[in-house]
Amino acid sequence: MQARSALFDLYGDYLRPRGGRAPVAALVKLLAPLGIAPPAVRTAVSRMVRQGWLHPMRLVSGPGYLLTPKAARRLDEAAARIYRTGRVSWDGKFDLILLHGPLAKRDAARLTFLGYGSLGEHAWVAPRATEEVDTVLTDAGVPYERFSAAHAAGSPGAAEVVGKAWDLTGLARSYEEFVSDLRPVVTTVNARSSDEEAYAARFRLVHSWRSFLFRDPQLPTSLLPPRWPGTSAAGFFDRHATRLRPAADRYVERCLQSVTRSRVGFSDS
Repeated sequence: MQARSALFDLYGDYLRPRGGRAPVAALVKLLAPLGIAPPAVRTAVSRMVRQGWLHPMRLVSGPGYLLTPKAARRLDEAAARIYRTGRVSWDGKFDLILLHGPLAKRDAARLTFLGYGSLGEHAWVAPRATEEVDTVLTDAGVPYERFSAAHAAGSPGAAEVVGKAWDLTGLARSYEEFVSDLRPVVTTVNARSSDEEAYAARFRLVHSWRSFLFRDPQLPTSLLPPRWPGTSAAGFFDRHATRLRPAADRYVERCLQSVTRSRVGFSDS
């Protein structure tokens, strides 16, 4: 787990609901259970400031960092997909994009994050349209056209589009591996475990689950194979993320409060 990626998880899952800000000492403390060293945290924070994700600020507890509006929007979108609070039913239409030029690897990754799959070098498709794709392609400087293509669920045309745009076989295998790899991590945490152990296990669970945002277009059930492993994997994630949340929240609150108390106590001495 790299520090920058872990910071996105930390802000998105724990700090965004708490105002989206934290002292750097708390960031270091909260990533320590994941095996991330203080120098790596500080380097990642500096990089995120340069990229416009974090804004430095002065807190009562010392130097800190606040989410920028851009970062807050991206994390809210990610949270809606991670916890599936923003899913919509399929209206039978694909959003088809035809590019009039090559797309850089970074911009292709952004389209994938938005749920688009490649039909070829200059064609991308998604099960639902999103306004953000216009921003991505405008920023990339690539001329393009957008079309709405209707296909009935279960039709040969819809199956052909899905088969070309996404590797569902590989994605299904990844979901099975997710459950197999994370089961021993989360099931070893029980009522006798510490809050820190629950926090570390839940952090790894969410971090691994978040990787599917870059691979799974969240196709509607009507376009998925029967007995789709992603469904059982989602149930596994929901069950353990919910079970471990109270202890993880207690650990986060304790870390934030301890940093504030130690800083205030230092100032008063």
